[in-house]
Amino acid sequence: MKNLKRIGALIVLMTFVISCATMKGNNAITGKVDSIESGKDGYTAKITTDSKEVYFATISIVNVGGPQNYKQLKIGDEVSVKGEIWKTDDEKHIKVTEIVSVK
Repeated sequence: MKNLKRIGALIVLMTFVISCATMKGNNAITGKVDSIESGKDGYTAKITTDSKEVYFATISIVNVGGPQNYKQLKIGDEVSVKGEIWKTDDEKHIKVTEIVSVK
């Protein structure tokens, strides 16, 4: 009986670890910058995709790998970014690790 409980706990733990790991992949989004809100270490850009999904992209020098990779986006820019996506109850967020393109 003890072994059965241990195996069950191990399966639950492995399922949790795998589900967390799959959420943090390097996902890409492309869309138009609708607004920008300055923060302490960077800024948050509200990006709307062609399919009308809205993402709040957190962009900082540290997360993109240094000043050589950091870009200040402007309202109206068409951008493509990569990073870790997470969701709250009613919002989608992305911690940007790479700014792929800005037009």
